[in-house]
Amino acid sequence: MVDGDRWGGRNLEGIGTAWAGLAPMGLIYRLMVDEDLPGVMVVEEAGYSHPWSRQIFLDCLGAGYHCWVLQVGADLVGHGVMSLTAGECEILNLCVHPDWRGRHLGRRLLRRLLAIARQGGADTAFLEVRRSNRAAIHLYQSEGFCETGLRRGYYPAAQGREDAILMAMPLLP
Repeated sequence: MVDGDRWGGRNLEGIGTAWAGLAPMGLIYRLMVDEDLPGVMVVEEAGYSHPWSRQIFLDCLGAGYHCWVLQVGADLVGHGVMSLTAGECEILNLCVHPDWRGRHLGRRLLRRLLAIARQGGADTAFLEVRRSNRAAIHLYQSEGFCETGLRRGYYPAAQGREDAILMAMPLLP
């Protein structure tokens, strides 16, 4: 799916992080395929201190999870993975390359996943987030997620383990 125009077919390379306009960026949301994994791994490894492995993404694709990529022109700049079952969805991974953060791309990708969840009959969305990830927590709260609990020592960290904040949001119309 395309969001905005394709910038007249022009190459967006070289615009880099200095350009913050959204409308002409030619945002494309599409299902992730195996061939996307090299680009997904670049985003994942740049975005997280403890990234998912390629095999985890392959497992998610094989399990039929909703795996999406976000492109700006030809550049893969983000991805999202969501499970959807029994009237619930769980956002398992939402990542935007650090060079592309601050442009509301994570928010747009989250909203896209939640719209898919609603269309799929989910009435509640769940996720967990690192306690130290203040930007993500702010994003989720601003979109309507509320803290529901804590998983102590859930994430690996540079110095041992880090807690996960559990969050949920109703998806009622």
